[in-house]
Amino acid sequence: MEKNQQLSRSEQAETGGDIIADTSQSQYLTFALDGEAFATEISRVREVLEYAQITPVPRAPEYMLGVINLRGNVVPIVDLRLQFLMQAKEPDIDTCIIIVEINIEGTQTIVGVLADSVQEVIDLKPEQMEAVPSLGTPVQCEFIEAMGKLEDRFIIVLDMQRVFAARQIKEASEQAANAESAAA
Repeated sequence: MEKNQQLSRSEQAETGGDIIADTSQSQYLTFALDGEAFATEISRVREVLEYAQITPVPRAPEYMLGVINLRGNVVPIVDLRLQFLMQAKEPDIDTCIIIVEINIEGTQTIVGVLADSVQEVIDLKPEQMEAVPSLGTPVQCEFIEAMGKLEDRFIIVLDMQRVFAARQIKEASEQAANAESAAA
């Protein structure tokens, strides 16, 4: 039992005074796309960057905007709006790049995700997660892990591993590497 986590007096009374860590909840980074709230597991997020100049990659899929230089590493940038067949949007002051880490064929791969804005880090417990509805979401259901319920709103929880199918990211990473080689 973890003894340094604080609980309210009523929670301590319910547990006989013991302090119990609630390990059943997970943290998620929430962000907006086209007015909808989305989230991804915080464990997949490396960092959040302000929007930066993106270098286009010739013959890349439309949703892959190009690459950025992140401390000497070439990182492909994907516009989730285009990936999810939403209308493109010009970057503004709130536009940001979420750097996520996913596993592609046993290799950790870093990808940048363009979002309209980043909102907050939230905790969701299993009882706050609902099954994916078959209709009525702006995103293809295979990308959705669950629907998180936070107070009176729903948040679409994305499975970044499924958002970026191995084939797509492998192609994007190869194109980014080829672009870096051509520039050198």
